[in-house]
Amino acid sequence: MPATDVRRRRDAGQAFPLYIVAVGGLLFLALAFFAVGQAAASRNGAQTAADAAALAAGQKYRDLLTEDLLDGLRDGSYESNPAAWKDLLDARGAQSAPACASAGWFAGRNDARLSGSGSGCLPGSWPTSFAVQVTTLKPVGNSVIPKTSSTHAEAGAKSVVAPRCTLDPAEDGPDAPDGKDDGGGKGGKDGKGKDDAAPLDLTCDTKHWKLDPDDLRDLPGAADLFSVRLAR
Repeated sequence: MPATDVRRRRDAGQAFPLYIVAVGGLLFLALAFFAVGQAAASRNGAQTAADAAALAAGQKYRDLLTEDLLDGLRDGSYESNPAAWKDLLDARGAQSAPACASAGWFAGRNDARLSGSGSGCLPGSWPTSFAVQVTTLKPVGNSVIPKTSSTHAEAGAKSVVAPRCTLDPAEDGPDAPDGKDDGGGKGGKDGKGKDDAAPLDLTCDTKHWKLDPDDLRDLPGAADLFSVRLAR
């Protein structure tokens, strides 16, 4: 066999392990990049789930506030317990447990679960808020990359429920809540009847509402009364 052929075979034999190392390195880099991308996607998914859960809690709480607020007009408790009714108007006083339950449901819809202290949903006040913490159900990686198959992404979010409306001060006159009548007309309990109640004037952002407990056909909705937003 010619010496040149022997030399070529020897060079090829020496180069083969280098090819194996190079290919193995490229495969490892590919897996590493894949794992990084998968982890980033998991973190984004966790943040999406946290945002959705926090907003769900805030929106559920807003609905509960609206229901309690309007019920107070219907049953007259806004007169018998005006401080509690005013708290509802200021976005305080509704039950928070159903709001956190709604947060948990929406987290599950986004492949996550509530986690952390307070079962993952902590109501706050002044202003009313809901801080949620979620953990993804799926791991950030797989069994190929060590430890990633048992690691789950976490994220948190906070929603704030704020009042949109202010109760306009009552004016003296025939319809004043205290029954005063500067013009000699009949008002309050003496003129309108014992069970009649004066309308309430609300200003919600730029819109005005006159809430008449005796005629509750035209009422503001939850979005008119309260805003819900994410707080960063």
